[in-house]
Amino acid sequence: MTALDHPPTSSLRRRRTVGMLVWGVVFAVGVYFVGVPTSDPLIAFGWLWLATIAWRNDQPWRTHLRFLRDWLPIALLLVVYNVSRSWADDFFAPHVTPLIDADKAMFGWLTGGQVPTTWLQQHLYHPGETPWWLAVVTLVYVSHFLTVPTIAVILWVRARAPWARFMRRWFTLCVFGLATYFLYPAAPPWWAHEHGQLTEPVARISTNGWDVLGLHGAGNTLNALQVEQSNPVAAMPSLHTAWAMMAVAFFLPAVRRRWWPLLLAYPLAMTFTLVYTGEHYMIDVLVGWLYVALVFLLVGRAERWWARRAADAGHHPDSPHSQVTRETAPRLGSPGDS
Repeated sequence: MTALDHPPTSSLRRRRTVGMLVWGVVFAVGVYFVGVPTSDPLIAFGWLWLATIAWRNDQPWRTHLRFLRDWLPIALLLVVYNVSRSWADDFFAPHVTPLIDADKAMFGWLTGGQVPTTWLQQHLYHPGETPWWLAVVTLVYVSHFLTVPTIAVILWVRARAPWARFMRRWFTLCVFGLATYFLYPAAPPWWAHEHGQLTEPVARISTNGWDVLGLHGAGNTLNALQVEQSNPVAAMPSLHTAWAMMAVAFFLPAVRRRWWPLLLAYPLAMTFTLVYTGEHYMIDVLVGWLYVALVFLLVGRAERWWARRAADAGHHPDSPHSQVTRETAPRLGSPGDS
């Protein structure tokens, strides 16, 4: 029986509540003065590590140090991903008109021959104005940097096996996306307009909602990151919507179908946000969803192959594979029990 089989006592619930309240206050102060932790995966995972400490503040420090054991290599891989992503346009010229043509071909009948981005901004955005819905749009946009890592950390706290399955899909998706950025650099709508290849006006407004919320520091930080660290022509596929769809698709088999529309509302909201704010075309989104389906198919097959291989090896007690399986089996439980 693991720790997860025992309901928390009232004392433990109080400790967790106090710990998470303290963490929440400190995090809110950090966001207000410094901004959302999106610049460096090490900083983001540092905040998440503190959250696990706050939640399990009754545990000894050796338990908390296991987070570093499991997550530091992953955070370093994300740092490498972020850095290499900025080099993706060093080999090929960015593609612009094929994306414009694709969006017009798919949606021009509805938008009067325009791409969806310019049509949406003509109807829902006026320069110099910050309507209330921009706050919602900005929060959805920024959630990309926090939602998937947060889900991964929650899975890590609860059970190692689903965490490992989630991580395999996440990083395979990132690898596929990064490879595409190198092989097919693609410019987003705002870039195409700035370079005169999209005649209708497009404003990059993904962070304008911070002004509605009064969090100017957060907006300034994210704006600086968009200019200094991101690759402006790494739009194909949209990993914003791909990550959102992956996070939802991972849990769909375990959720009753009547709740599916609620879960799927998140990737759809992310799609609207990215197209409306000039960050992506619809073709970027659709390719991102296609990548998610491909990743789930390939990783799922690889996992089933590995499970069959381990099962076959288990029939031979003296085989190295069965020894590895027996030694590592206890680690499939809660990290707190490993």
